[in-house]
Amino acid sequence: MRIPPQAIELAKRFEGFHRVPKHDPGRAHPYVCPAGYWTIGYGHLCDPKHPPITEALAERYLAEDLRIALAATLRYCPVLATEPEGRLAAIVDFTFNLGAGRLQTSTLRRRVNQRDWVAASQELRRWVYGGGKMLPGLVARRAAEAAFLSCSIIS
Repeated sequence: MRIPPQAIELAKRFEGFHRVPKHDPGRAHPYVCPAGYWTIGYGHLCDPKHPPITEALAERYLAEDLRIALAATLRYCPVLATEPEGRLAAIVDFTFNLGAGRLQTSTLRRRVNQRDWVAASQELRRWVYGGGKMLPGLVARRAAEAAFLSCSIIS
């Protein structure tokens, strides 16, 4: 199954391509994300000594990370294989952002598999903390994902 384009758009929008430091604008360098993890490109976890990367390499990393998230999402939420693509994209983005383990043990997973989209949207909005703090970026990200879940017609 292919990665839903909406998942790529969500990840790119909320992760951003971090060009750090400013003296090297064409490449991304490792940085610590708001949740305290070393990251590079579009939210790819890395070693702090990872060499700088181009945006093209960051997109390849993102594609691989999203493939892993897609496989985990379908393993834990098989009902999404027959749902509109936007719903799958929302949970793939959640899994990419927080990891398969969080999805596996969550009430969100249960609500998705019950096809209770209202409750699943509410559950998504609970996942807004990083490093012990509520993060405005996660609030916005979960709202965007929830919008995909709650729409009845998404292609």
